Amino acid sequence: MKAIYISIIFLLAIPFANADYERNKAVPVEKVLFGQVLSVRNITEQELIQDKNQGWKTFGGALIGGAIGNQFGSGSGRSIATILGAVIGGSIAHDRNPIYQEKTLLLVELMIKVDNGDEYMVIQDLDHRMLFERKDAVRMVYLANGTVRIDKQM
Repeated sequence: MKAIYISIIFLLAIPFANADYERNKAVPVEKVLFGQVLSVRNITEQELIQDKNQGWKTFGGALIGGAIGNQFGSGSGRSIATILGAVIGGSIAHDRNPIYQEKTLLLVELMIKVDNGDEYMVIQDLDHRMLFERKDAVRMVYLANGTVRIDKQM
């Protein structure tokens, strides 16, 4: 019984272990450009994400259906009711939960003019703690992992 509880806690913790970014990791900086925001536009992007828990939901439906089916009949009739309950429960759980979920990403599109006169358009995740406005002084940080991050000059 203890092993079942530990397994359930482990399975519930898996979705929280996969963050969209890595924390507490140093990434070398290739270069930094300084400039000014020319325009800001908030945009959204729709993304289909595969439901990684689909199999567990179907299994859970089959388990519940089998438990309910096991309450009916006796002898071989109970076995048949259990099997039918598991098949019906798994089928209902599979059909009710879509395999893909739609996720809306909030993004910000920044047009930036750097000090040497070049203009860049950057699209990055919207961070409500760092909202940009026209004429904000910013820095473009080019990281060694191939990404660029815009933040305000302090």
